[in-house]
Amino acid sequence: MTLTLEDRAVGALVGAAVGDALGGPVEGWTPDQIVERHGGRVHGIVGPWHENWRTARPIAPYHKGDGHVTDDTLMTHALIRVYETVRDHLDAHAIAEHLVPDLMSTPRWIPELEAEALPLQRIFLAEKWMVTRLHYAHVDPREAGSGNIVNCGAAMYVAPVGIANAGNPAGAYAEALDITGAHQSSYGREAAGVFAAAVAAACVPGATAASVVDTALSLAKDGTRAAIAAVREVAAGYRDFESALTPLRAAVAPYDSVGQDYRNPSLDARRPSRLHSIEELPVALGMLLVADGRYEGAVLGAVNYGRDCDSIATMAGAVAGALGGEAVIPAAWAKQVAEASRLDLHAPAVALAAVAREIFALDRSRRRSHEAAFTAIADLR
Repeated sequence: MTLTLEDRAVGALVGAAVGDALGGPVEGWTPDQIVERHGGRVHGIVGPWHENWRTARPIAPYHKGDGHVTDDTLMTHALIRVYETVRDHLDAHAIAEHLVPDLMSTPRWIPELEAEALPLQRIFLAEKWMVTRLHYAHVDPREAGSGNIVNCGAAMYVAPVGIANAGNPAGAYAEALDITGAHQSSYGREAAGVFAAAVAAACVPGATAASVVDTALSLAKDGTRAAIAAVREVAAGYRDFESALTPLRAAVAPYDSVGQDYRNPSLDARRPSRLHSIEELPVALGMLLVADGRYEGAVLGAVNYGRDCDSIATMAGAVAGALGGEAVIPAAWAKQVAEASRLDLHAPAVALAAVAREIFALDRSRRRSHEAAFTAIADLR
């Protein structure tokens, strides 16, 4: 049975949110530290790393755990709201005109704060950059990402771009690069384009983990492409995430500017480079390959990898969810995350699928107009 657009949209976006929530409580730690803290690998939703999470550094004041989503999902839902408003392809100007006002003017429930607040009060400094540059400095949106720290901040929330361009990876890649010019530069922006393309590729009927990664490699440039290729080669030798944890880290390490100590980045970390890659996307795709596209294996591998594992699991969950649809996501996980986070995880996905249908109709009309014009001027009749 061929999955519908709605099936894949819900799978991708609920899958991303569940991965985010599972990875949040162990973010920043190593696989060995995770085992020591939890008495083994994490196989589902767990509580905060520290019981006194309100004051424990470096976590405070966020309640990471117990099914709470993080800023990855908050930003993803914010981008969906922009699509709902524009109801067409987005560009960097749409980020300035719609996403930034959404972040700084409309209070929403923030699960990690257990309170209603402006999303601006939760998002990380790299995302606050957009507000500074676009709202206060009035920088050209297409260039506003220049100078920001280079990280996964733009990539973590562009799964909706893949759904808006479902089945068209090259279109998703181009649109994500345009959008994230307002936010990121260099390999952070490149990863956003490749991740959106991976989600779009996962929506192609008959797609597999291998075909998704092949598509990602066909579009990726520079260090991002090299990192994905290195991870793909290593992932081919493993079929369980436990044995793949250390080899995948070793494969991506030469391209990851953060360094071995995640909480103490190296001096050249997060600076623009044509040789580097963010760590999150290659590892997410590696775990997808190790799990052969299966949702639970890919997400749990991402979670237990540690480091920036909420974003890694967000990406792995989005692609695996798009491949298999909502049915591949454990219903108990999705239910607990929705209830704990006080979020409707389905409604944004359904709304985005409706917008994607409208975008496709617009694209078809525009394409036919182009065909007619080109046929006339090229004398192809």
